[in-house]
Amino acid sequence: MTSLPLISFDAVSVDFAGRTALRDVSIVLHQRRIGVIGSNGSGKSTFARMLNGLVSATSGTVRVHDLDAARQAKQLSRKVGFVFSNPDAQIVMPTVAEDVAFSLRGRGLSRTEVDDRVASTLQTYGMSDHADAPAHSLSGGQKQLLALCAILIGRPDLVVADEPTALLDAANTRRIGNHLLDDLEQQLVLVTHDLRLAARCDVVLRFDEGRLVESGDPTSVIERYEREHA
Repeated sequence: MTSLPLISFDAVSVDFAGRTALRDVSIVLHQRRIGVIGSNGSGKSTFARMLNGLVSATSGTVRVHDLDAARQAKQLSRKVGFVFSNPDAQIVMPTVAEDVAFSLRGRGLSRTEVDDRVASTLQTYGMSDHADAPAHSLSGGQKQLLALCAILIGRPDLVVADEPTALLDAANTRRIGNHLLDDLEQQLVLVTHDLRLAARCDVVLRFDEGRLVESGDPTSVIERYEREHA
């Protein structure tokens, strides 16, 4: 497999008001599909949010695709698309098409170019029939597809998805999971409690109490995690 640009953490710790969220995390990642698991409060979401500059290191260095996350946060935000667990947090415009188009503001594209990219993106993800629908009237699964469209239309190099199926039923979990794990060409970091999704990644990282306690083959990492939490 061709290596992708690197994600590297070098002795990274993060403190929030006296509480340590990450402790001395060091790892280099080049795999296309990176799963992140762990109990609530283990540090996995903090790890994910460092990848696009939403959280800064208290100590240590984070580099994402040749960018220093602390010093080049603006450039990094253009390279990394972030999908939250609650899509309502990402919907900012009245209709589906307007919300997807919003992500292209400031890119220097003509109106025709924007319209063409919006139409193509909505078609790819089966949302064309909802283009003029009020965004907040969509079902939960449709809203998460809209959030994914709004991220991917910007053509990021890295997609970070933090519990993207947490609020979805089984059918929509499979649908969103398939789009992320099978259809994306970009590098993916998937934070999830759904171990079936994590098992489909190329590597899995496991966090516990702010520490990266294990990384490696998904089957082995997940089996040990399940034994410890049986």
